[in-house]
Amino acid sequence: MTPHNHAKQGDYAEAVLLPGDPLRAKWIAETFFENPKLVNSVRNCLGYTGTWKGKPISVQASGMGQPSLSIYVHELINTYGAKTLIRVGTCGGLNAKVKVRDVILVQAASTDSAIVKGRFGAFNFAPIADFGLLRSAADKADAKGLKFHAGNMLSSDIFYHVDGFAGYDKLPDHGVIGVEMEAAALYTLAARFGVKALTICTMTDCLITHEEISADARQTSLKDMVELALDVAVEA
Repeated sequence: MTPHNHAKQGDYAEAVLLPGDPLRAKWIAETFFENPKLVNSVRNCLGYTGTWKGKPISVQASGMGQPSLSIYVHELINTYGAKTLIRVGTCGGLNAKVKVRDVILVQAASTDSAIVKGRFGAFNFAPIADFGLLRSAADKADAKGLKFHAGNMLSSDIFYHVDGFAGYDKLPDHGVIGVEMEAAALYTLAARFGVKALTICTMTDCLITHEEISADARQTSLKDMVELALDVAVEA
């Protein structure tokens, strides 16, 4: 147990999905898991364990932003023995070629966060996904006929940027295709502790075209993304 998690040793599977939203964690467990069991409810940051296609799997809400995610990921790895962590979430689009409902496999994560930058002194550490997970996700997305992009994501600590899209204007010119708030910290911690990590996002709103996904389309798209993540996680 930790100050943030009252699960017992063995309550989590080695493979864990990480949505930000506690209610999305609940939805994933109740929609996809066989025999889901609630293992954590501290601060309503819900965690569940069950099985997917007969294999053990967990889901743990990480909260919003890199500071919150870092707490749960650190404890999942060091207290509960997690070996494979896959963030499943939504993101904004920074490149017009990425359309709403497209899936982004986050190959690398740029960031403005001191959580990553403050650790490495003069060096610019590059947080990247586990290649095996990334390759598996790409292969499975192809097999499922999902439209996806693999590339560089911005993990920002700022949701309401004072300069709007202009605050990100140099990033699309260098291949950054979307913005979210967690992947860079996840990849940094995975590297630090020698485990596997991947972030898979559905693009729900474009900061360039201002196109947004409808509520019905969002639910369908998230279902496709979660099924992809589950298939990757249990085979890692």
